Amino acid sequence: MHMADALLAPSVATVMYGASTVAAGLSIYKIRKEEKSSVKEYSKLPVMAVMAALVFSAQMINYTIPGTGSSGHICGGFLLSALLGPWAGFLSMIVVLAIQGLFFADGGLMALGANVWNMAFYGCFVGYFLIWKPIMGTKLNNRVKVILASIIGCIVTLQLGAFSVVVETSLSGITELPFGKFCGLMQPIHLAIGLVEGLITSAILVFVNEARPEILSGVKANAQAKQKLSFKTTIIVLAVIAVITGGIFSLFASGNPDGLEWSLFGNAEEGYSANMGLDEEDYGNQSAAADKAAAIQEKLSILPDYAFSSNPDNAAGTSVSGVVGAAGVAAIAALVCIAGGAARKSAKKKED
Repeated sequence: MHMADALLAPSVATVMYGASTVAAGLSIYKIRKEEKSSVKEYSKLPVMAVMAALVFSAQMINYTIPGTGSSGHICGGFLLSALLGPWAGFLSMIVVLAIQGLFFADGGLMALGANVWNMAFYGCFVGYFLIWKPIMGTKLNNRVKVILASIIGCIVTLQLGAFSVVVETSLSGITELPFGKFCGLMQPIHLAIGLVEGLITSAILVFVNEARPEILSGVKANAQAKQKLSFKTTIIVLAVIAVITGGIFSLFASGNPDGLEWSLFGNAEEGYSANMGLDEEDYGNQSAAADKAAAIQEKLSILPDYAFSSNPDNAAGTSVSGVVGAAGVAAIAALVCIAGGAARKSAKKKED
């Protein structure tokens, strides 16, 4: 669901940058004000790094939506907020989306603010406060709560994100995309994509719940319950999954267009509907701001479209992209976490 710059007018892109920046600033403020236990403070660094890497890797895998000619990939905001809380989860998603846009040309740079809002804001904040937290506060079995929250959370937040894409493009004045028809394509296909994401998310969170439930945000572990895995082993397992996902499983990703591309261009070549029928080489808005962003992106993209620029058909490019990207995201997420910890320690010293 990464938006290209052509889908946005510069004015709309600026507003979305502003909205996402405010949300990021509030997240930084809230993290600094949070009072956490020593265990949570110790564990946040590796969890944040590994889970950001896992989301990056998982987003490389498009899964086919049968009978449609479309595919989808997880957004990951709900998953990260369930493990890190909404504030750290949102910042982790910013890292993932920024790395994708800057170094892999996945999503436009001018559209980055909109992509952060559509793919991170709803999953991290709406998903956490209105779905994850209330459901996890019920008296249901923990495993049932995790599965229920994951499926409902991913479906609802992806629907909100898809609707935002429609609104943003409509406000951008793209007359080739009438609101009703575009919405009629985006919402149903992302309902199916959200269901699959919910199942994937629930599988990961159920594993964490069985291994080390205290890692889940807002969940208190039973002190008398025997943990199946140590904290270190749990993190290692998640890290291995991230590497295998990005380095190997990404090679088997669906070649069908994702939900947004499918809505815009269809998949007539494979015998499916043309949908909006836009020309992939010439559509949407053209602006000096978008041209500048594209020029910057072209210079910075080391592996555009997750492939070697000199040999895009070489499958090794996908594997390298998965491993390098996951490692880069993990490193930057860890630095963000370390910087936050240093700031909190400095603030405590001043108070003392």
